[in-house]
Amino acid sequence: MQKTRKAVKKRFKITARGKVILNRTKRRHLAGSKAAKKKRAFRRPKVADKTDVHRVRENLPSGA
Repeated sequence: MQKTRKAVKKRFKITARGKVILNRTKRRHLAGSKAAKKKRAFRRPKVADKTDVHRVRENLPSGA
């Protein structure tokens, strides 16, 4: 049994239907130069790209 990678566990979540959810980047600093519409979009979580799903699931064996 493979151990869960803690860094992956903190960054990703697997939904009940198996989708991988992640929080968006580019929202920590230098926000003054970004448009309000873009900053609002960064608040919402995002579904991971299908090319990354396999790698995330590999590192979250228990589906944590």
